[in-house]
Amino acid sequence: MTGMTGMTGLALRSLRHRLTASVATFLAVLFGTVLIGAFATLAETAFAIDGVTAEQEADQETLTIMGIVVGSWGTVIVLFAVASTVGITAARRAGEIGLLRTIGATPRQARRLICREALAVAVCGALIGAVLAAGVGWLLLDLLRGELVASSVEFRGGPASVGAAAALVTLTSAVAAAIAARRATRGPASLTLRESEAETGRMRWYRVAVALLLIGYGVGLGAVTIFVMADSDDPYAAMQTSGSSSILVGVGFAMLAPALLRWVSAPAARLLARVGGRGAGYLAAYNTSRRAHRLASVLAPVIVLTSGAIGTLMLVSIDSRTLAGTGDYEETVNLLNNVVVGMVSLFAAIMVVNAFAAGTADRRAELRRLWLLGGTPAQIRRSLAVEAGIVAAVGLVVGTLGSLATIVPFSIARDEGVVPDAQLWIPAVIAVAVVLLVLTAARVAARATIRVAVQEVR
Repeated sequence: MTGMTGMTGLALRSLRHRLTASVATFLAVLFGTVLIGAFATLAETAFAIDGVTAEQEADQETLTIMGIVVGSWGTVIVLFAVASTVGITAARRAGEIGLLRTIGATPRQARRLICREALAVAVCGALIGAVLAAGVGWLLLDLLRGELVASSVEFRGGPASVGAAAALVTLTSAVAAAIAARRATRGPASLTLRESEAETGRMRWYRVAVALLLIGYGVGLGAVTIFVMADSDDPYAAMQTSGSSSILVGVGFAMLAPALLRWVSAPAARLLARVGGRGAGYLAAYNTSRRAHRLASVLAPVIVLTSGAIGTLMLVSIDSRTLAGTGDYEETVNLLNNVVVGMVSLFAAIMVVNAFAAGTADRRAELRRLWLLGGTPAQIRRSLAVEAGIVAAVGLVVGTLGSLATIVPFSIARDEGVVPDAQLWIPAVIAVAVVLLVLTAARVAARATIRVAVQEVR
């Protein structure tokens, strides 16, 4: 383990034995690059327009807003999701790193191993994502042609935009892996082993600070919407300030996911115990509190998905009522809002499935011990289902709260009051969809992992 080549070879061989976690990281980077790169191509296309005539200037402004302003909402979500996935995947190897250090590996060698594994997966995902991003960007521009921009606008997205997106996501992955690696190698090897077994950890002060900053900024945009933009002559001024508020607040709450799980795990488990049984409810509550940092990787995308989807779809609903009959432009804006929330929601949904698959596979040894202690596969599955129910319940409550940062200010600005006048069924439909997604992902992941764990014992 003393050389650049030896450490790189060990990192690549290690990936084969951690296939589920590697695939989860790969998909996060892949779809993250696609989402960021697609909107970046619109910005590159905007910069390529000459802007000589009034029509060209309008096209340039529209594409700039779509590529930079709207794309930045998705960028915040993507970078947070990628950093969380990479960081948690690396942190889960604390026990393995502790063992490597006990047999002679230095902290520096252990950090190199984690960083090179993460970088190898991230580079592969980013390169493929960059290629796909160009095609998705072309489709977005095609959707805009003839509606918000002239039909003659040519797609100019190329290596600069998709390459920048790939580099940004790869850099985020590398930084997240480096931070997690440093935390995993801090202190003596014996302490690392004990901490990995205890599975405890406190949130860093800077994570809390960033979370509060995002929540405060989102709430501040809501205040600007009510007290400033509501009186603007531009009917879309209020949408520009309130549209991203639910996403910002949702990401802020997602960063506090470990603390939220610890606070609500016990009362939530008591409510869900009737569904899974007393033993399953107790075990789920214990695991949710003990494994809060790891289950936070599942809760975070649930919060972002709920907050962003409810907030944006309710914004579109209010806009369609209060500006009804204003023409094709209003219909196109709502269509684009739906496209954006669809892409972001799809990415968040993939992260939920990813997190459950990687997290449950990582618990194979724990589930095997439960089976050896007398638990049946059905009982273990019920316990995992109750855990998923806790995550879904917390995610829905916190995500719905975050969506109010968009709904309430925009509804007030459009003279509908604190509570919108109609289509209040939208949050309920999204809630049902999120619950089904979480429970289905948990059930599939649990069934596959338990089957493998039991077969290993037999």
